[in-house]
Amino acid sequence: MAWFGKKNTETTANGTATATLPAPAALPQVPGYLPGTWTIDASHSEVSFTVRHMAVSKVRGRLGGVSGEVVLAEDPARSTVTAAIDVTSLTTFNEQRDAHVHSGDFFDVANHPTATFTSTALTHDGDDFQLTGDLTLKGVTRPVTLTLEVSGIGPDAYGGTRAGFSAKGRIDRRDFGISFDAKLDNGGLVVADKVDLELDVEAVLNA
Repeated sequence: MAWFGKKNTETTANGTATATLPAPAALPQVPGYLPGTWTIDASHSEVSFTVRHMAVSKVRGRLGGVSGEVVLAEDPARSTVTAAIDVTSLTTFNEQRDAHVHSGDFFDVANHPTATFTSTALTHDGDDFQLTGDLTLKGVTRPVTLTLEVSGIGPDAYGGTRAGFSAKGRIDRRDFGISFDAKLDNGGLVVADKVDLELDVEAVLNA
């Protein structure tokens, strides 16, 4: 499998080969890499988020109900991810706050119960994979880039094969129409615009 970049050459009129700019480096090797289609295990996958609250602390939340598939291609750079996230599962572990977060001020889950992610590119920056894709949230689609880590690939306890992936990124909630704008007396926001995301996904290789 050609995982590494190679130098391009071109031939001049007199037949002399001259070096040109190197081709873009291929993705780093992943131990145990196994091409195939993998189904996301919803019971072992989740999305969590952190957002600044009243400029002095952080609120953390979780979304379960992650479904979809990961396709690991023979050429790793052509691998893809498609996922759906059940936004109605969102919890911040506080019933009153959850009711507000589910409302139209924030995620409007009655009208937008599902978020989706479809990857568009997989690259790397140093030792880090960069997964870029289209995130649709509250009916709005925007490109996002996540720093991706392959946690491991190997056999499970049921005779199958599993892969684990972790990813982190940051979005601006206003980009997705989440524009709740309550302010403190000093002008600071009750809820910050920037939201940090963290994903942990486990997937099973299709037989």
